[in-house]
Amino acid sequence: MARSRGFPRWPNLVAMLFDQAERHPKAPMVWRKIDGAYRPWTWQEVADAVRQLAAALRALGIGPEDRVVLVADSRPEWLIADLAIMAAGAWTVPAYTTNTVDDHRHILANSGAKAAIVGTPKLFTRLWAAAINSDQMQHVIAIDPIDHPGSSQVALSQWADLMALDTGQIAVAAETAARLERTDVACIIYTSGTSGAPRGVMQTHGGILTNCEGAYHVLRGLGLGDEVFLSFLPLSHSYEHSAGQFFPVSIGAEIYYAESIDTLVANMAEVRPTIMTAVPRLYEVIHQRILRELKRQPETRRKALLKAVELGTKRYRGDRLGLIDWLIDRLLDRLVRAKVADRFGGRLKAMVSGGAPLNEEVGLFFHALGLRILQGYGQTEASPVVAVNLPGRVKLHSVGPPMEGVEVRIAEDGEILVKGELLMKGYWADQAATDRTIVDGWLHTGDIGHLEPDGAIVITDRKKDLIVNSGGDNISPARVEGVLCLAPEIAQAMVIGDRRPYLSALIVPDADYIRQWADETGSANDYAAAIGDAGFAKRIDKTLALTNQSLSSIERVRKYVFADEPLSVENGQLTPTMKIRRHRALAVYGDRLDGLYRDRAKAS
Repeated sequence: MARSRGFPRWPNLVAMLFDQAERHPKAPMVWRKIDGAYRPWTWQEVADAVRQLAAALRALGIGPEDRVVLVADSRPEWLIADLAIMAAGAWTVPAYTTNTVDDHRHILANSGAKAAIVGTPKLFTRLWAAAINSDQMQHVIAIDPIDHPGSSQVALSQWADLMALDTGQIAVAAETAARLERTDVACIIYTSGTSGAPRGVMQTHGGILTNCEGAYHVLRGLGLGDEVFLSFLPLSHSYEHSAGQFFPVSIGAEIYYAESIDTLVANMAEVRPTIMTAVPRLYEVIHQRILRELKRQPETRRKALLKAVELGTKRYRGDRLGLIDWLIDRLLDRLVRAKVADRFGGRLKAMVSGGAPLNEEVGLFFHALGLRILQGYGQTEASPVVAVNLPGRVKLHSVGPPMEGVEVRIAEDGEILVKGELLMKGYWADQAATDRTIVDGWLHTGDIGHLEPDGAIVITDRKKDLIVNSGGDNISPARVEGVLCLAPEIAQAMVIGDRRPYLSALIVPDADYIRQWADETGSANDYAAAIGDAGFAKRIDKTLALTNQSLSSIERVRKYVFADEPLSVENGQLTPTMKIRRHRALAVYGDRLDGLYRDRAKAS
């Protein structure tokens, strides 16, 4: 269904959906598992639902530039609600399903949202607690049935009732959608806040469409046809919103929604996706899982996989294989690489990695095993994708060249600057921050890097996150943390050391390793018991000593403390895309980390 004669220049995202629905109305578009089986909605059914909900929103008094919060699990109704809000002329404000009541309060107050659409009763409870204290909130729409009376201030409507309502507003909604332009705001996406309170990024229809077109030009060499996407990242995140929702719509692909992150591997085997968007943490988890399983495999299987990695690495680096190695490599395609591919469904053309830096060693591991991972780079402020590796020119140390329609240059201080239609309209209600971030039409990303001769972007660190130790050396915490987390014993790490004589770290041991330690020592399989055991700490000391051998002298971690519990979205120390919220973690562990340096001062 993908177009072969270039990419249409749609005026807005709603027009794109309606155009695609006219082209293949009866074909399946989105799939959700119901009663144990995936069931489809056709393109026509989705388009009709968008028109109906848009009309119902207009009947409720929601119109141009009103803000509507959307908080729901990934499901067909999420896409329908998103596009219906836009079709009504309003702006979608996606919210994470992990948001606390306080998180919702911030978004509702900051955005001035007039309405909200919410998925499950559990999600409704947290949203409602914030909504009834919001000055602007007038309507909450429940996708799943909610037994609740509403309030005098905030009316509660049921999704099913609105979808059956004869509003007489269908034509009005259609006219409103037709008038939307590429420069109009489509949504306000709040950043996940790794270093402070989230800010609302105003993305335009044209910005997201530019991302879709850029992705089309990158992936068309793979032979785009009847593509199948498996969506599992939060749709409230800019990356999945553009790459996992609107890009599939733009090429006429089918979208399956994973049941949960826990069922992802099973859903992959069932859905057999051809393209997926993922964050590096997924690859890290699977990488460690494969290595742990490998230790339990017979020696012949273990050697076969390691040989496949060795020969695949040689091919990636351009080393010539001798005849014997070439024959072995072809044999390993069937014995090893085909089985790895089966774990991902067996027909993946590419997995696009974004949202955070991909560890080069992890990327090389999968590349050597025949899984094409295209690392990309972007920011919410750029709708969000700026660059991505090309299928025929993968350079794992880079994030690839800028996508079509994107300009990139490097400032004198090494900061990456970006220009093009993909840029945000600005931060909602924060002109000062907008003016600091976009200067003379260039987005100042805050990332440090350089361009290679072929145009590929290499990112070295975040401008604000660089550690400058007491000796004046610049150190990349992301690189050190990445190396630490390659150790199977370490699940998470956060490095500090700004204006300090050496680096220290907050460490979260791996849960599977704790289980292994418990089995070997007869100890309780318990996180708290492990981090409180001196023998366990000595094992982590050895791991740290080995890891430090692969780091330079200034990058080595001298001391560490264990986190009391894994860093998670629930305790506020991870973003929904698995990035550490450093300010939140430091609020809990800052005194203990500082104590590592106070202890040194006392000793000296």
